[in-house]
Amino acid sequence: MSDENQRLELNKNEDSRTILSRSLLTGFIGGMLWGFIGVIMYYFNFSEVSLKSYLLRSWTTAAWTDTWLGDVVSILLISVISIVTAFIYHGLFKKINSMWIGIAYGIILWGIVFYVLQPIFQNVPPVADLSANTIVSTISLYILYGTFVGYSISYDFHDTKLKESKRQANN
Repeated sequence: MSDENQRLELNKNEDSRTILSRSLLTGFIGGMLWGFIGVIMYYFNFSEVSLKSYLLRSWTTAAWTDTWLGDVVSILLISVISIVTAFIYHGLFKKINSMWIGIAYGIILWGIVFYVLQPIFQNVPPVADLSANTIVSTISLYILYGTFVGYSISYDFHDTKLKESKRQANN
């Protein structure tokens, strides 16, 4: 193998690791941003359920979960969980450069949280018992989250591939 081929192969491996690390960072930031907006939605009564209802109150009844500390811990937890969802998106959909797949991903995540995982969360009412405002607000939040994470990851993947092909064309 020539030196040029080895260098190109090393660049490809480095680009793959860089794309993955940026995808995971995008997931963390997306979880933090949209988790914070979810907390604000709860405080302004756009949603009947708070982020801490899912992440903290389902597991503990400690008094601190009703304070601002409960919100901060919930945002940090959702940011870590969001890294996993970004990793899944990266593995499955990074090559699809479309905003629509991010929207669909957000809707799928909403369905998983509100239908599939709902029995785990004892103090969160089932979807049938939630108000229309809560359903519409949370679906919108998940769509925005899915679009943010999905489009960011796909754009980064395609941008990196474009730069790589330009670099190869120049050599």
